[in-house]
Formats: sequence, structure tokens, C-alpha cells
Amino acid sequence: MRMHRVIRAWAVAATVSGLPSTVHALLTRRDPLAATRAAGTLLPGGRASVLGGAVAHLVVSAGWTAVLAGLDRRRPLSVADGLAAGAVIAALDLGVAARRYPAIRALPQWPQWLDHLAYGALTAASLKAARDAGPEPPSPRRTGTSAARSRRARGAGGPGRRRRA
Repeated sequence: MRMHRVIRAWAVAATVSGLPSTVHALLTRRDPLAATRAAGTLLPGGRASVLGGAVAHLVVSAGWTAVLAGLDRRRPLSVADGLAAGAVIAALDLGVAARRYPAIRALPQWPQWLDHLAYGALTAASLKAARDAGPEPPSPRRTGTSAARSRRARGAGGPGRRRRA
């Protein structure tokens, strides 16, 4: 699978997976950017900010996408596999890592779990869609060295080849 298909899977999942916690925040009249700010505490300096949170979220999501794409390369992931992976990621992110980050620990947990489940499912679905799209056309790169192309254009063969009369 080409890198741009993995990047597309990352972009889709990283962008859309925060919807459950955002909707929950809006429905409960909480700050919809609280989770983003909390993610900012993951960066060196530990400052809660929207920009820092966006950067941290994108970096962490890219790392998990790389892991899932690697797994997908070995054995294609289904959406159910993605949900399971999202649960494992949530357990690590929200259960283990959040112990060191009070701002993340303070977030309502079930909407965060839903975000992680959505992330895993969306990543797996995007990777599956890329697989189902079939092989990509070869890249437009030219093969061979420029010297070899020049010899072919002049009608000269390579070493040990005779020119036709």
C-alpha cells in the first residue's frame, strides 16, 4: 500500500474520530475543546492549549496509524478489528498514559473511549477502502539512467550488444 493511502487513512480517522466527545461536550454544555487542550499537556512543557493539543493529537494519531497500517499489511484489518484496536489504544492512552496526565484523566471517559473506538474503526475502514480500490497505477518515474536512455534513443545497445544494420 502506498504511503499516501496510509496518510489518507490517518487524516480521515484523526479528523473525524473526535466527533463523539465533541457531541457529548455540546450536549452536556461542556467545553468542546477541553479534550484538545488536555492533549496539549502531552507535549514537553505540559501546557494545555488548543494548538499544542492539535499537534499532540496529530502526532499520536500518526503513530497509531503507522501501527495499524503495519498490522494491516500482515493481515488485512476488518472494521471489527479496527474497533478492537481502538479499544486497545483507548486502554493504553486513557488507562495507562493518562495516569501521568491529570488533564486527560479529568475528561469524561466514555466519550473518550468512543473517540478511540471510532478512530480504530475509521482507520481500518480507510485502509480497507484503499485495498479494495485495487493496485495503484505505477508511478510516472522513468527507469534507467539518463545515459542509458540516451544510448537507447541513439539506437546504441548496452555493453556487448550489436547494432542492427
